[in-house]
Amino acid sequence: MFRQITGWKFSLIAVAVAIIVTTIWFVNNLSEKIQEEETKKVATWVEANRELLQASPDANLNLAVEIVTTNTTIPLILTDEQGHIIDHRNLDTQQVVRDTAYLERQLEDFRQQHPPFIMAVDTHSNNYIYYGDSLILRQVRYYPYIQLIVVALFIGLTLFALSSTNRAIQNQVWVGMAKETAHQLGTPLSSMEAWLEILKEKEDVRPLASELGKDVDRLKLITDRFSKIGSVPSLEERNVVEQVAAMMAYIKKRAPQKVNFTLQTAEQEVTAMISPTLFDWVIENLLKNALDAMEGKGDIQVLIENHPAHLTIDITDTGKGIPVRLQEKIFHPGFSTKKRGWGLGLSLARRIIQDYHKGRLTVKWSEQNKGTTFRIWLRK
Repeated sequence: MFRQITGWKFSLIAVAVAIIVTTIWFVNNLSEKIQEEETKKVATWVEANRELLQASPDANLNLAVEIVTTNTTIPLILTDEQGHIIDHRNLDTQQVVRDTAYLERQLEDFRQQHPPFIMAVDTHSNNYIYYGDSLILRQVRYYPYIQLIVVALFIGLTLFALSSTNRAIQNQVWVGMAKETAHQLGTPLSSMEAWLEILKEKEDVRPLASELGKDVDRLKLITDRFSKIGSVPSLEERNVVEQVAAMMAYIKKRAPQKVNFTLQTAEQEVTAMISPTLFDWVIENLLKNALDAMEGKGDIQVLIENHPAHLTIDITDTGKGIPVRLQEKIFHPGFSTKKRGWGLGLSLARRIIQDYHKGRLTVKWSEQNKGTTFRIWLRK
């Protein structure tokens, strides 16, 4: 399914790029044609002015006058041979009055845009006519880019809204599964507790009942954890060092003897507001992941550092490491590198730290065949 979604996104991006390239190509061709037409209009305007200057008193100049007066879109600047501005047309008159250097800047821009037309004044001198792009041409050139930016923003907001909706739906699914699991476990647990009470009355099976009781308590803890997913947990001020040490002791009893556990902390009491049940679940999950990564031997080191406003918990293993391309994907629901499992452990762990404790859970460091460090960041 992940590959299907990725392929669909790449196809959508490819289509969007094709549309953008086609649009820009079409607009560039259109603007070139408009520019050619404007150049012809300026040339016609220059010829009309030349005819007006050189015409005899009895010549019919109606057409030339009409050509000269109908140019209201293309900006023009007339200069002499020394570059002094003689006249201008279709420029911002208010800007000309307010800014004495406005015409000079426009003239420099026109020189860079198009070569000038030369108009003979007499046999000894010429005038130069510089022209720029009309407002219509500038709009044609830049409007598609503005439109594409607006469309891109719209698509981005749409994708963000869809992503948020999908995340909300996924969260509802996980929450529903967790609560249903807790509900389903509740009934057999109640029955098992009743049977345990009966077994405890029999002297010969009392040790067995005691061991079964530990497993029942463990199942009750798991049920309690699942029941708290999706609800607002009550946070308590707890000593994080004690919480982590207790969970390490629990995992150590069930780990291979070739795995060494080390807890490092400069202070024996580092407090924070946590949900003990859910926080223990996160630590247990990270320690179990470390065990799986080391495949039966290696070192697991937990470092707790106390800071004025926050604390950090680094859990480091000497396992096989996580490739860079997977270091963010491992937190996605359903993603797993193991042959067995649903890929929910790290996803739920991050949800517990971020949503319930307002902290962060990240991969601080990882190198293949050397190990991995997960960091928990919590406010105090």
